[in-house]
Formats: sequence, C-alpha cells, structure tokens
Amino acid sequence: MGRKERQTDVFEMYVLLITDILCLFLSYLLGLYLRFHSVSRIDEPNLHWNVFWGILVFSILYDSAVDYNRNFTKRGYYVEAKAIIKRNVIMAAGIGVVLFSFKQAENYSRLVYGYFMVADTLLTYGTHVALKRYLRVRLRKERHKVKIMVITDRVNAPGLMDKLLKKAELYWDITSIAVMDGFEKETINEIPVVADGNNLLDVAKQMPIDEIFLYLPEASRKQVDQIIMDFETMGVVCHYNIDVAGLSTKNSTVEEFGGFTVITYAENRIDYKRRMIKRLIDIAGSLVGLLITLVLLPFVALAIKLDSKGPVFFAQTRIGKNGRRFKIYKFRSMYVDAEARKKELEAQNEVQGLMFKMENDPRITRVGHFLRKTSIDELPQFYNILIGDMSLVGTRPPTEDEFEQYTPYYRRRLCMTPGLTGLWQVSGRSDVQNFDDVVKYDLHYIDYWSLSLDFKILVQTIGVVLFGRGAK
Repeated sequence: MGRKERQTDVFEMYVLLITDILCLFLSYLLGLYLRFHSVSRIDEPNLHWNVFWGILVFSILYDSAVDYNRNFTKRGYYVEAKAIIKRNVIMAAGIGVVLFSFKQAENYSRLVYGYFMVADTLLTYGTHVALKRYLRVRLRKERHKVKIMVITDRVNAPGLMDKLLKKAELYWDITSIAVMDGFEKETINEIPVVADGNNLLDVAKQMPIDEIFLYLPEASRKQVDQIIMDFETMGVVCHYNIDVAGLSTKNSTVEEFGGFTVITYAENRIDYKRRMIKRLIDIAGSLVGLLITLVLLPFVALAIKLDSKGPVFFAQTRIGKNGRRFKIYKFRSMYVDAEARKKELEAQNEVQGLMFKMENDPRITRVGHFLRKTSIDELPQFYNILIGDMSLVGTRPPTEDEFEQYTPYYRRRLCMTPGLTGLWQVSGRSDVQNFDDVVKYDLHYIDYWSLSLDFKILVQTIGVVLFGRGAK
C-alpha cells in the first residue's frame, strides 16, 4: 500500500498535528501561570501572546517542512524523544532570534519560555507515547488489518517472505501464499501455501483478500497481465514489483511495498481521509439507530413472541468486505424453519440469478410482513455498523451460498464494506428481477462513490422507508 493509502497517514498528518498544537497551548498556559501565578494578569500580555502565536506558526511550518511525525508508529521511544527535543531546541533558537531582532528580548520573560519548554517536551512526549501505543494496538486488531496474498514462484518464495515479513507494516496480515509452479511444503514462515498456477483464481475467489503482492520475475508478460486483470475484476488491489509496460488499466501508481518498488493496480481507490469521514458518519448514525432500536425493542420483541415461536433476533453469516465473514443481525421476520424450507420454494424464485426473493413468501410471519414493510427488521444491523462489519451505505452483503457461486465479476461488489442501504435498494429493491441488475447497481455505486452520493442515498432511503416503496 503506497504512502497515499497508508492508514497511518491521516493520523500522522492531522491527529498528531492537532494534538501537538493542544500540547503547545496547555504548556504555554502552564508557563504563564508558573511565572505570573495567573494567565489573565501578566506583564506585557500582547508580547507574550504574540510569542505564542509565533510558536504555533513555527510548529505548523516545521511539521510540514521536515515531516516531523513521519513513521510515527514505527519509530521507538528514544527516537520519539529525540525528535521532540530537536524541534523544541530549534523553536527556542528561532524565537530568540526574532525577539532580539525586534528588540523585545528584555521585555519577554525567560522563565515563561523555560517553563513552557520543559512542560511541552514532557507533555508532548507523554501524549505521543500514549497515542503510539493506542495506534499500535488498534492496527493489530483483526478488523483493521489489510489481508494480503503473496503470489510468487518456488525459487523466490523463501527469501521473498523473509524480506516482506521484516518490512511489514503494522496493519498488514499476510494470510496466504500462492506458489505458481508448486511448492513441496505447506507453509513458508508459518504462512500457508494455498494455491498454485492451476487453482489460483478458484481458491482466491473464496478467500478474504484485500490486496495481492506479485513477485514473478520469470513469468511472461501475458501471465502477469492475466493475473492482474483477474484480481482487478474482483476488486482486489494488485501490487507488482516490476512495471508491466502497455497494460491497459484505469489506475496504476509506482509505490513502495515491503521494501520493494512496485507498480500498484487498483480498479477503485478511495483515500483514507474520505474513508475516515465515512466511518465517523457510520458511528454517529449507528448510535442514533441503536437508540431508536432500544426504544422499539420491547414492543417489537413482544409482537414477535406473540406471533410465532422462536427467538426475537435472527443471526446469519454473511460475506463482508473482500470476503470477510460476519454475523448479521435482524429482528426475526420468518418462522424458525425458514432456511430448511427455502429449497422447497426455489422454483418460485422471482429473481433470476443468485438471489432468492418471492412476493408471497409463506415463510414470513404476520408480524414479519409488517416489520419488512416498515424496514424495522433491519434495525439491529446498526450494531453491525457500529462495530465496523457494515456501513450505513454500501453494497448488499451476500449469503455464504451466494458467495460460493460468485464469479470474479460478482466478487468485485465486495471490495467495499456492505451497507444497511444502497443504490439498488433506493432504486426499487423489489422491482429488480435479475441478480445481474443488483450487481450493476452495486458496481455503479463503487465506481462513482463519493460522500455526496452516500448522503443522497441516505435521504432517498428515508423516503423509501416512510412510504414503503419497494419493500416486500
């Protein structure tokens, strides 16, 4: 993953900058208080506050000029302290030169600056250590990891894995290896060898994969082109260590990956800043949704229990982003034997393709019809959104049965986090008669995604829910 796409970039660029500014402000207030025993009645207030604004401007410019927080998660605690002290020493020298140049050095309290320097060094260092530990723990969590498959050949596999694992980012999860010309061992550096050139695509279709790294120096251009295009079709980001001249693709960039220079091919690329904003909106929306769910829960639970036997909630394994499996939660709207009866009704399926839907489904309870008509049955999915398995807006999460029949073309609809609502739902979800049409809506959403499109779909969803359009 290139520098633009690294998950730590936004953290380093914005969160740390804001944190450093806050530390500067608090430290300066402490320096004023220790010197004057007040922050409102100080000698030469204009001068002292002008110096603070100079410190603030210097800090922002210094951070931008030398990339002060670069590799924040990787650098050790000694290097962290050294970087902070270096910044503050240069800042002290710069401020001193300015004060002497404007003949204000005699009027400015040196004690204020001394207290400030000590306080800011200690406070910034302590804050950085705490943030570093938090970020390292967060990036090591399973849901935040980028799942990577390495594709290489027999000769290069051992050495390649040694180098990649030494250079691995915190958020990498190298889950599998494909050795195109076969490999006699089942693992390399404890990572399973799962495929070769004969079954690569069949195996990869059923695995959770976010990105692949191709190291095939002896492969033909035709073979490499085909692998890249196959994985791009599935919506998987491809990193190749040597430029493939002449390959026609929408988006390719030269980047660094695990110590290798690669050319990266990605059908769709969303920068981390917009993904972060989308995630913050999801968290806010899910909290509101869960509050509504808690208010309605006693009434919905009572209605479900009085209407039919079985649990209040329905849980089912679905396929999420890039093949990850998760449990989706809904209010139960069907009889408990609904899954067993599905095969009996497959001949009455009204949708061509992998989806199952019928207008008068006998498996739906009386209360279930109301819950589906009003979309109340979907409310527990706000929990899935809160924990990150789903988004407010996205593509439809398929069942395991559907996923097992996916082609690479269908697989690409999983390259974004599935949503509670989506483009095909607001386009009349029960009017769609062909699964390929659902895929077209989902891929259109992926190809033209923007925050404004999400907002538009959310507004349209409110109309769909209020008037029950397209719900059965």
